[in-house]
Amino acid sequence: MTHVKSTIEESVLVAIDIAKARNHVLIDPPGGSPRKRFKMANAARDFRDFAVYLKGFALPVRVGFEATGNYHRPLAHFLLTQGFEVRLISSVALARTREAMHNSWDKNDPKDAQVILHLLKVGLTQIYHDPLFRGINDAQELSKTYHQVSLEKTRVQHRLLTHYLPFYFPEAQTYHHSARSEWLFRLLLAFPIPTSIPRLGEEAFIAQAGDVVGRKVNKARILADFYRTALESIGLPVAEDSQAVAMFRLVLGEYLTLCQLRGQIEQTACDFFKEDADYFRLTQVPGIALTILAEAGDLRRFSHHRQFLKFCGLDLSTRQSGRFRGATKLSKYGNARLRSAFWMAASAAVRLRENSFRAKFDRYIRHNPQDPDLKRKAYCAVAAKVARVVHGLIKNGTDYRPYHEEAIPSGGVRSGGP
Repeated sequence: MTHVKSTIEESVLVAIDIAKARNHVLIDPPGGSPRKRFKMANAARDFRDFAVYLKGFALPVRVGFEATGNYHRPLAHFLLTQGFEVRLISSVALARTREAMHNSWDKNDPKDAQVILHLLKVGLTQIYHDPLFRGINDAQELSKTYHQVSLEKTRVQHRLLTHYLPFYFPEAQTYHHSARSEWLFRLLLAFPIPTSIPRLGEEAFIAQAGDVVGRKVNKARILADFYRTALESIGLPVAEDSQAVAMFRLVLGEYLTLCQLRGQIEQTACDFFKEDADYFRLTQVPGIALTILAEAGDLRRFSHHRQFLKFCGLDLSTRQSGRFRGATKLSKYGNARLRSAFWMAASAAVRLRENSFRAKFDRYIRHNPQDPDLKRKAYCAVAAKVARVVHGLIKNGTDYRPYHEEAIPSGGVRSGGP
């Protein structure tokens, strides 16, 4: 009788269902030993006891868990520092497998630990890249904080444009053309209502407002037009010292503070990456900035650009069964923040005239430029192209070129000799 010996190294499988206060642990030792189940608190003492217990097996240990908020980060980092192999379980895979195994939507922590253990056994796991271990934790925090500040700044800006300006100075919205333009809100902070402008006189207003606005092309002409607009404003006749105007100024000050914070984070990011060649290579691409490095880390770990597209959720998926074939659409199973960054980069790139991204966008919408669905598909295609270009720049160590020579179909130029 032939003796069959498994070539797979025996290891201890550990499934952890992460929670805020305590975690459910399920351990499956090799050799048919009974499983062990217990709870572990998110405390330093329990972490140390857990590591000692796992090292007592004197075997390789593979730990799997589902990312739960940010509560998994301390435990995962601790296990990595102790030398254990840490694997990540997809939330989608966990949910689908739980329904398939138990034929029910019923969900609880012990059941999740069982499903995680099953996925560990069959190998349906992902490599866990700890940001602190990979050296991108600082970049991630810069990126996430910048994102939150930008979101809050946009919320306050919409509040000003849709609530306060229609009340007190509706015509001022005509001068708002860019999210980066702050001069209008500085001017409104000094002159919040139209009636506060004519009492100075046109020349005095231009002289006083010029220092508030700062450097600007045709500043005197713009301020003169702003003065004449204030004379015919239909804003509510409120007093400048009223509580309503005080609240208006409070929100204006909050907006300008957020703009200042955003600028400080941008400068901090430039100083932080001043020695990073990848960062300066990425900034050559239209619309690309800190978020790519912060969310993706080292792009060289993706051997092919399709792996990177799948990581971003920019790969295509189609539902097909028998004669039925559904619409092809983005899978959206990857990093949502990274996918959003490439979408915004594509939106910025197509506004520029001289680059291959704009040319690709124009080719997509050539047959029907007014079709919104076609435009959406074109933006998706350009976003995927930006991701491919970014991956190629980092992988090959080359600089970005708006246009490049197309490759010969045969793969190269033939020699002139025989």
